[in-house]
Amino acid sequence: MRTLSVDDLEAIKQKAEHVLSIREQSNSQTSEESCGLEKGTEHLQVLCCGGTGCKASESALIAENLKASIKMHGIEDKVDVITTGCFGFCEKGPIVKVIPDNTFYTQVKPADAEEIVTEHLIAGRKVERLLYMDPETKKHISDSKHMNFYGKQVRIALRNCGFIDPENIEEYIARDGYRALADCLHNLTPEQVIEKIKASGLRGRGGAGFPTGKKWEFCRAYEADAKYVVCNADEGDPGAFMDRSIMEGDPNSIIEAMIICGYCIGSSNGLIYIRAEYPLAVNRLKIAISQAREYGFLGKDILGSGFDFDIDIRYGAGAFVCGEETALIHSMEGRRGEPTLKPPFPAESGYLGKPTNVNNVETLANVPVILTKGPEWFSSIGTEKSKGTKVFALAGKINNVGLIEVPMGTTLREIIYDIGGGVKNGKKFKAVQTGGPSGGCLTEKHLDIPIDYESLTAAGSMMGSGGMIVMDEDDCMVSIAKFYLEFIVAESCGKCTPCRIGNKRMLEILTRITEGKGEMKDLDRLKELAEVIKDTALCGLGQTSPNPVLSTLNNFYDEYVEHVKKHKCRAKKCKALLTYTINPEVCRGCGICAKDCPASAIMGDVRKPHVINPYLCIRCGMCMSRCHFGAISVF
Repeated sequence: MRTLSVDDLEAIKQKAEHVLSIREQSNSQTSEESCGLEKGTEHLQVLCCGGTGCKASESALIAENLKASIKMHGIEDKVDVITTGCFGFCEKGPIVKVIPDNTFYTQVKPADAEEIVTEHLIAGRKVERLLYMDPETKKHISDSKHMNFYGKQVRIALRNCGFIDPENIEEYIARDGYRALADCLHNLTPEQVIEKIKASGLRGRGGAGFPTGKKWEFCRAYEADAKYVVCNADEGDPGAFMDRSIMEGDPNSIIEAMIICGYCIGSSNGLIYIRAEYPLAVNRLKIAISQAREYGFLGKDILGSGFDFDIDIRYGAGAFVCGEETALIHSMEGRRGEPTLKPPFPAESGYLGKPTNVNNVETLANVPVILTKGPEWFSSIGTEKSKGTKVFALAGKINNVGLIEVPMGTTLREIIYDIGGGVKNGKKFKAVQTGGPSGGCLTEKHLDIPIDYESLTAAGSMMGSGGMIVMDEDDCMVSIAKFYLEFIVAESCGKCTPCRIGNKRMLEILTRITEGKGEMKDLDRLKELAEVIKDTALCGLGQTSPNPVLSTLNNFYDEYVEHVKKHKCRAKKCKALLTYTINPEVCRGCGICAKDCPASAIMGDVRKPHVINPYLCIRCGMCMSRCHFGAISVF
């Protein structure tokens, strides 16, 4: 470990800037022509997505094959292959980007590496079959700037993801990394830094939306012999991968923000609580922490300021409830991950009974750039009460699954249709779940509401940490409510009666309804139970757990009535309500369906129409999938 001065930091920045200069230039211009060594290009960089999604599709092997081919052709001194974090466009991964011409290759396979090297890097010809094809114009697009997916995005928290090597601290420094820290330590008092964060309007991105600057201010006000800065990296929403991608693609931004927070509240101790299911994020955090110590950003006398701060990693076992800050703190202390009644808030009595500030990953990722560019710049983005941008994990029945970042105030319609490319397979949009299992299902009538904390809450949902799951006409909203409630029941810590027993009773009612055993008075029971749980549960998990039930009851009441009165599921998702029949006019009597039926529910003579015994049928759908003549229908 070494002690750096501000001059040393500037020297490292200048030294590293040449590494990124080619990327910086290409980021501000677009070239329609491909650059290649035979066309006189002096140096090329190939960026390979190294996020979890692309790595699962062999992006690491793609990078290895690129390096091997480059070496074989003897051009390793003219081409760099760099592994970055997530580009965001997960639907089209693995992604490979060639710099400086910004050529954006999608769905690349390891076998494509040789062609990219010989055709593009050497000869300067784009590999057209790997370019993104616009679904509307049916034309290939080579530059991400011209893709609708990126058109309305503003990347602040994700500013370095897909741009820098997350395992190289010098690339982070070259992008003004640790500049905000140096300015805080040498030019600003803790109170002045807190005022800047307050002026920016930054609110917690973990779900509650509490003003970040006020949170820091509260923690600073308490006197203690030790204080703690905690990064909440326990991202547990189904379909959510926002925080994971930031940690994988830009871990130093989290470290820098935690040091700044420590300076502001008077803490020398930082803890990152991350679930053990994120091995890549854990590994890159470890590398970043090690490099930060080596460069003197962590440890004693940071940048010659006399301020000491260090960070340790603590692992979670994947309990959803540990996303709640008091449960998280108990888990770090080695106790059961259960929430406690507030007050006292962690700012007064948190980890080991000491004042503790807890922020989630995305919140912290905004801090360095706010202090570098100024609170006025950040507050100019977004709405009056919700400043800046929000990162969402766009998933479900959507054409462009991926990680996006949009200004607060962007409408759901813009996200789903402009960025997301609409619903898959031309199906009709039905609902979108925002806020994870604690959020609500919004319908077509909500598509034009602006996405901000207040608007989503008023519509019966919530911002949450940023999960956004799109559903189409083939989804049953009663089953969706049941799915989320099953998750909540499984993840409840069981400490308070409303959550432990109330949600269990609601799940039992929903199960009866989806099995065709429900009664109309069950709908009233559901609503009454949901309202009581919201009012009486101990923590945020319990208080928001009824949201999926209430929002589907409010917006899709007719589906509930159909399940109860007609024993019908229009989306054909509730097995117990389905009836499989064979059309005797179409059936050829081949017997394939009867042979493959696991319940022996199909009977009939050879070459004569068969029938299904509804009492034996287990509604597995095997017969329909095996029939070659389309003779079997489900109602």
